[in-house]
Amino acid sequence: MNLIELIKSRRSIRQFQPKVLDHQILLDCIDAARVAPSAANRQPLHYILVTEREQVDMIFPLLRWAGYIQPHGDPQPGQRPTAYLIVLIDEEIGEKWKYHDVGAAVENFILAAWSYGIGSCWLASVNRSALRSFYQIPAKYTIDTVVALGYPAEEPLLEKSDETVRYWKDADGQLHVPKRTIDAIVHLNGFNRKE
Repeated sequence: MNLIELIKSRRSIRQFQPKVLDHQILLDCIDAARVAPSAANRQPLHYILVTEREQVDMIFPLLRWAGYIQPHGDPQPGQRPTAYLIVLIDEEIGEKWKYHDVGAAVENFILAAWSYGIGSCWLASVNRSALRSFYQIPAKYTIDTVVALGYPAEEPLLEKSDETVRYWKDADGQLHVPKRTIDAIVHLNGFNRKE
């Protein structure tokens, strides 16, 4: 699969196989995040990689999943993530563009993981105070987001839609994910120009 196909085939995964992820592969994916663009090359990001089963289980209830279809989008028992990446920002070196750094780094990480067949779900609805307390994260670090990881146990379908962005599950439990069409978002040589 080439890079464009890899990017276009990636979907958020919320149902996972109960298979352990290779530690070295996950470190390779973090290394891909490490080399992402960084504003003024400040590199304010740090990561907590969580793979121990007890910690993975502890983190699960601290996250909220799939708001449009809750609770039907929550990972089911036996299909929960097998690892997490907690993304931290060092506020002493982070600048006003730090969230751009997060976006670039996490996307690199997610795509690197997908290249190994590892699915992910990037979560912003997180109980940050519980995570900070459990991991004793110093105050200078902001907990930005958490990426749930595991081998996929579902295959969400891409739908083209300019009418809605709300994903849904059909009667068979198949997840459908609408994305706006390219014609709806591209403005050639000026706004609302198509030629």
